Amino acid sequence: MIRKLTENDRDACFQLVKKKPAENLFIIGDLEAFGFEQDFQEIWGDFTEDGGLRAVLLRYNINFIPYAEGPFDAQGFAEIINHHPEAKQLSGLEEITESIVPYLSKPVKQNRLCYYAKCENGAKLPTDLDLTPVRKATIRDVDRLVALQSQIPEFATFPRNPGSMKRCMEKGIARSFFIEEDGQIVSSASTTAENSYAAMVVAVCTLQEYKRKGYATRCLTRLAQEVLQEGKVLCLFYDNPEAGKIYKRLGYVDIGKWAVRALQ
Repeated sequence: MIRKLTENDRDACFQLVKKKPAENLFIIGDLEAFGFEQDFQEIWGDFTEDGGLRAVLLRYNINFIPYAEGPFDAQGFAEIINHHPEAKQLSGLEEITESIVPYLSKPVKQNRLCYYAKCENGAKLPTDLDLTPVRKATIRDVDRLVALQSQIPEFATFPRNPGSMKRCMEKGIARSFFIEEDGQIVSSASTTAENSYAAMVVAVCTLQEYKRKGYATRCLTRLAQEVLQEGKVLCLFYDNPEAGKIYKRLGYVDIGKWAVRALQ
């Protein structure tokens, strides 16, 4: 049985999604921030015959994110998406979204897949690095971080908004660490979408002329130390398997693939 969840279902919902905080980073973060009763956010639950919650489907604006522990009513979730006027995107772990896609009446006009990885402890973090050059960013550093990222070719299609970055830092849902040389920030690693259980690693970058000095690894290591000490899981997306090798040396393991499907 599928029904819309309310604040009365908070405990059952969080009991389900917090078992895998990295996999459910977006669902947890949105529920912590906005709850169950917003015009722009809704969440449905799929229940077993004995009343146990086995799957959820979150809508945030135009995007729908499903999660399930095992078998679930994929056709029922698809029907919600099919009939919802705001539905323009389906995203989530590939094996879960793949169960829903065959039942969609809205054509999929674009499909993007990327690797999804998580780090749950610091066992593989290097212990022989000099981390003294790594500094934690404050609000005053945001404009310089954006200046660095604007020089990174692979970030060209996803420009960072300094105002948004400052708001996220102020709310405690984002942080950055960086290395400075020659009067400018030359390497950094950041988080975003942090919640009580997990944090998304983003914007790992180094200026071309400062590469091969281990700067990004130092920033990532210092970032991971702080986040893991708070009891949170780190997670990240990556497209390039070569980049994935760097993350795996630091203790990241693949969860699977994250699919983003644009719907007509």
